[in-house]
Amino acid sequence: MNKVKNLVIGIVIGTTLIVFTILKLASNKEEVQKKVHIPDINAPVLVETANPVEHTFESEFSYLGSFDPMKQSFVSAELGGRIVSLNFAEGTAVSQGAILAKLDDEMIRLQLENLEVGIEGQMKDDDRYSTLANLNAAPAIQAEKTKLGIKSAEVQRKILEKQLKSTSIKAPYSGVITKKMSELGSVVGPGTPIAEITDVSKLLLTVNIPEKDIQKFKVNQEILVENELNSESFKGIIYNIAVQADKAHNFKVQVQVNNPNLTLRAGMYGTAKLLNNQPKTALAIPRSALIGSLKNPQVYVVRDGKAKLTPITIGVIENDKIEILSGIGSTDLVITRGHVKLNLKDNLKVKLSK
Repeated sequence: MNKVKNLVIGIVIGTTLIVFTILKLASNKEEVQKKVHIPDINAPVLVETANPVEHTFESEFSYLGSFDPMKQSFVSAELGGRIVSLNFAEGTAVSQGAILAKLDDEMIRLQLENLEVGIEGQMKDDDRYSTLANLNAAPAIQAEKTKLGIKSAEVQRKILEKQLKSTSIKAPYSGVITKKMSELGSVVGPGTPIAEITDVSKLLLTVNIPEKDIQKFKVNQEILVENELNSESFKGIIYNIAVQADKAHNFKVQVQVNNPNLTLRAGMYGTAKLLNNQPKTALAIPRSALIGSLKNPQVYVVRDGKAKLTPITIGVIENDKIEILSGIGSTDLVITRGHVKLNLKDNLKVKLSK
């Protein structure tokens, strides 16, 4: 009887301790949660705004764009085979004609060697049949067949020599290997790219020119180009002018720039500058309002208390002012600076700075 009583008392005490522990942990959790600051994700972000205003751009017009390589292509294998030699890595500078890779050529060499033996035998047969034909000891047609067989074998030899030459994969022009697409020992097929080569000794600066300014540009016209990174100046030549405008009535103009010292890199921003005798006045925003790349310019506009990401079309750029061709108007509030601006998102609530 005492054993049962003691067992019941033990269960009661154990249960009480478990309940007490659970209540204590819950209490501690509530105290910790009270001390931890949880930011309100719905709180509006403090931003500074400005309306687009009329700005007079001076006689020097600037058009912002980005540099693209003049030449960029894949280097591919003409034949199928196993790569037995690979002579480059990403970033390697190579000269035109340099052997980038070598395919296994053992079978082609054996076929060529076998063909040479056959040609040697056919030439001896040709000598014999020609002599016999002259003595009327053999039909002349046999000598003709032998000569035709030699010509056919010589054509086959040229084919094998061409295939042997194609096992050496060479750089089509001088440049830098920007992508390595095969490894030593890989088996590739005809047309399989093994590398990407890029020539940046000449670059193309691509800019979008509005319809009203396109007549100022001519092919082969000299134009000043500046690197946005360090304001280094280069002499450019207009290489191509698009014959058709995009939906925003802008024309793509490409300016060729020599880059002998390789100070410019593909993907960098650049500015094409053009002198004009007549200043112009147009709607403009601060450069700090621009979001994204120059190829796809956007701004945040405040509408109904929220930041709305809005695509725009830009024109002339002068110092910190950017001409607006379309996308927003003079009554729009454009966000120029915001608290943790990089965290701004479309439809995020914002609060205007006073």
